[in-house]
Amino acid sequence: MSTASVEQPFGRGEPLTLTTIADEIMERHPGYRVEIIEGHLLVTPPRDAPHARALTKLMRPFIAGLDDGESEVLQNVGLWLPTGAEDYAIPDLVVVDADIDDHFVENNAYDPACFRLVLEVTSGNWKDDLKTKVAAYAEAKVPVYVVVDRKHQRLHVLTDPVGSTYENHRPHAPGELVTLPDSIGAKVSLDVAEILKAGQPRTGN
Repeated sequence: MSTASVEQPFGRGEPLTLTTIADEIMERHPGYRVEIIEGHLLVTPPRDAPHARALTKLMRPFIAGLDDGESEVLQNVGLWLPTGAEDYAIPDLVVVDADIDDHFVENNAYDPACFRLVLEVTSGNWKDDLKTKVAAYAEAKVPVYVVVDRKHQRLHVLTDPVGSTYENHRPHAPGELVTLPDSIGAKVSLDVAEILKAGQPRTGN
């Protein structure tokens, strides 16, 4: 993760709001993800192939039961946060109500009320996913937050948001089969070992 300075000149005569700076960073660095959480810019470089591979592996069980009818399974959709005037996050994967288009707020972000689950696959900025975003998603009252922690080889499931935390936070190790809460709209089970293996670089024979 890197942080953009608000003193950085952009030369367009626009007010230096965090949203303006975030838009400039994304324009200058295509493929970078820029989020604003608690008034701070979080900038993530393009993900590596194992990150994308883990996400593809994860998509399959979600799409099987949740991507038709009352819900949708989407990637990189902006989630408007109540933690600051310009705050928003862009989770790797979300399960949302099918009428999400009716819940647009601004800056390509949507009302958290239509999010049933958010999921992050960690990159170099893994501390953000395990700490900063826990508080942000809890404040937004997202019912279920899942983190694929590639650094520590764990899959975290957080449920029951209260204030800036989740009442229930359980890490799962390889060898476990995790069934997510029914509140997301369908039965979804995740093979922890399979997902974590997909998120690791492949080595030659």
